[in-house]
Amino acid sequence: MTDPIARIASSAVSAPAGHYVHATAWRDLVFVSGQLAARPDGTHTADQPFDVQVRQALANVLAILGEAGCGPQDALRVTAYIVGVENWPAFNRIYAEVFGEAKPARTVVPVPELHHGYLVEIDAIAARTT
Repeated sequence: MTDPIARIASSAVSAPAGHYVHATAWRDLVFVSGQLAARPDGTHTADQPFDVQVRQALANVLAILGEAGCGPQDALRVTAYIVGVENWPAFNRIYAEVFGEAKPARTVVPVPELHHGYLVEIDAIAARTT
């Protein structure tokens, strides 16, 4: 018998607008779906500066990880899609501030555009270690 896949939802993040869940977990692995910078009530921040969007998208990822029993220190891999390679230094600064001593494997992918006019989308993979 195989281990079931758990679907994870967080009330601290806006409900998914498409056919997906906030995260899935299998055994000790947690896979967080790409998070835009929507506020928990579902309102958009696409009209806000890049820094505001990065902080909100990271808060969304961390809230979902928290719901799964993980913190930043449990992140194995993070992928960030950012509009405009010129935003890379700002992303790196905020990311380092938010993740602190945690340094998961990471990929930053400059893209020409994202859905709803957002400037950042972030997904993650973590391990439940407790």
